[in-house]
Amino acid sequence: MTGPTAQDEVVQLCHDLIRIDTTNTGDSETSAGERAAAEYVAAKLDEVGISAEIVESEPQRANVIARIPGAARARGALLVHGHLDVVPAEPAEWSVHPFSGEIRDDYLWGRGAVDMKDTDAMTLAVVRQWMREGTTPPRDIVLAFVADEEAGGRKGARWLVDNRPELFEGCTEAISEVGGFSLTVRDDLRLYLIETAEKGIGWMKLTARGRPGHGSMVHEDNAVARLCEAVARLGAHEFPIVMTKTVRAFLEAISEAFGVELDPDDIEGTLAHLGNLARIVGATLRNTANPTMLNAGYKANVVPSSATAVVDGRFLSGQEEEFERQLAAILGPGIEREWVVKDQALETSFDGPLVEQMAAALKAEDPGAHAIPYMLSGGTDGKSFERLGMRCFGFSPLRLPPDLDFAALFHGIDERVPVDGLRFGVRVLDRFLRAS
Repeated sequence: MTGPTAQDEVVQLCHDLIRIDTTNTGDSETSAGERAAAEYVAAKLDEVGISAEIVESEPQRANVIARIPGAARARGALLVHGHLDVVPAEPAEWSVHPFSGEIRDDYLWGRGAVDMKDTDAMTLAVVRQWMREGTTPPRDIVLAFVADEEAGGRKGARWLVDNRPELFEGCTEAISEVGGFSLTVRDDLRLYLIETAEKGIGWMKLTARGRPGHGSMVHEDNAVARLCEAVARLGAHEFPIVMTKTVRAFLEAISEAFGVELDPDDIEGTLAHLGNLARIVGATLRNTANPTMLNAGYKANVVPSSATAVVDGRFLSGQEEEFERQLAAILGPGIEREWVVKDQALETSFDGPLVEQMAAALKAEDPGAHAIPYMLSGGTDGKSFERLGMRCFGFSPLRLPPDLDFAALFHGIDERVPVDGLRFGVRVLDRFLRAS
């Protein structure tokens, strides 16, 4: 069977996926759901003879799972997973409609272009080419296109791990988003950041309680005031720097590449060489807690009995208990804390055949490539799949223009991916999977 190559198909596949609105608001009642995208993916797999199962955790919250048998069935399988959902986008804020999939200025624009329908499209393009060529991978490849990653995976990866673990039987390693992208040092050197660690998630609701009453009276026991004081302390607090194994290895690689000394007393000085990427990397030096939502009261002249806040907390590997102690000390007495979402931090070593194959595939397509480990300040579905004993990596290869503010595109306005970057990613992913 012959047909278009993966490079021929990848842009169209990504365009099609972007045009399917899979907005995840965090509430199934107001979310678009992933069913239409899941049916599209399953159909594209079926076209080339790959049997896929669509599994719903609830109506419209759909996941697609398929297995491509490898030459050595006894070897541990490799999971390639990506999520189909995207965060909301307000069309009035964008230069193009966020669900148009428009190509402009050599970029493919739209919500999900880098988070992460680009990777979904690259994966589809590669395996479709394999089937047309009759290629058999070295070991089993399990494909998972899942729901709900943007809200913690409770209707996607975590649900599958808890309810359908047999779908991932034999998987020992996994790759997914936010890794394998380039950071240009100079014309002949680009660092490609492979995610080997990610911070834990601690989304929490804070509640202060007090005596309700008339707004015209003196109220020393005011829930709103107590909550605001605690939230202000938390928002202003600078958590101490903690150097994890992955972050130290990353900073040492950065220092060597840019020819600067790594000064433990001036880590920010080293990060300054990263430009816009410093925001992501800087957040991996310490635990963080950012207040994001406030709610209190129902009338101007009524002091309410309670007030609440939502906080996005993230903690480093090995810091979960310390993070809880830090929060208790900062918030003080009288503030109730409830975990809304809590999930572990991940960290694996930057070694072994899989890492070597990632580096080799990048080097083959970019002679200036040098692969290094890094920690993601956010989280991925790797947190769920790690529970099944897999080593989880972020490897979604993209060669980026040196001046592109890549970090700002995630959940940002005018999200877009370079067309050449998609084609580069397909070539690297193909090489990597053929060698894995």
